[in-house]
Amino acid sequence: MAWLFGKDKPRRVVTEGLWIKCDACRETVYRADVEKNAKTCPRCGNPFRLSARERLELLLDPASFEERDAGLRSQDPLGFKDNRGRYADRLKVSREKTGREDAIAGYPVLVCVFEFAFMGGSMASVVGEKITRAIELAARKRTPLLIVTCSGGARMQEGVLSLMQMAKTSAALGRLGEERVPYFVLLADPTTGGVTASFAMLGDVILAEPRALIGFAGPRVIQETIRQPLPEGFQRAEFLLEHGMVDLVVERKDLRETLRRLLAFFAETSEPALP
Repeated sequence: MAWLFGKDKPRRVVTEGLWIKCDACRETVYRADVEKNAKTCPRCGNPFRLSARERLELLLDPASFEERDAGLRSQDPLGFKDNRGRYADRLKVSREKTGREDAIAGYPVLVCVFEFAFMGGSMASVVGEKITRAIELAARKRTPLLIVTCSGGARMQEGVLSLMQMAKTSAALGRLGEERVPYFVLLADPTTGGVTASFAMLGDVILAEPRALIGFAGPRVIQETIRQPLPEGFQRAEFLLEHGMVDLVVERKDLRETLRRLLAFFAETSEPALP
């Protein structure tokens, strides 16, 4: 907020929300310029985090998707409670904050998109179930599958039930591979933990956004474990591309066209859908 002084009385000008600070270059930039640039910093090209809804609007044609299995909701099987409060209460707050039932939204085409604002996009029973259902539907319909990851990993509040989702989704992808249905992954910032250790790195083609943090354990934990300094850019998308873990790093403005070309290429060789 600012005040303008002149011959008349001072006028209050509302400027809150007009500017946003980039975490990469530390510059304060005009929010409208960021929005026009697909939520990417106009100074350094660093992509800002997108919500699941914004991601779908970026990748898909308008009004071209329909949500499936929207009624699945996380429960509290362990009665979990820590110094941040009860898990059930945190689920309620996350639902009110995001308008979603959990950290992933599944849409026919087939697309699964993580919502980082819902408990850090963490993977628990519902996330694993929705991903598995999407994989199985892709196999039945012989429709290519795209998963956009943005997650802190397995959700500790559901204990071993969340870890089971790693094996569950990976096994489903094994069956999808046997059906020779293409599976694409887009790694957004961040993609870590159990999500990285399972379906995020199993794609036939693995794309990543620029500068996305991708890894299992965090850099600090790794450095403390091996007691050695880490290479520059460690666990960033460009580093993984250089070391063969990622197939392509794609600027956000080019994502839709890149995916369109990939889908068109694989569709040429896909078999007819099952009845």
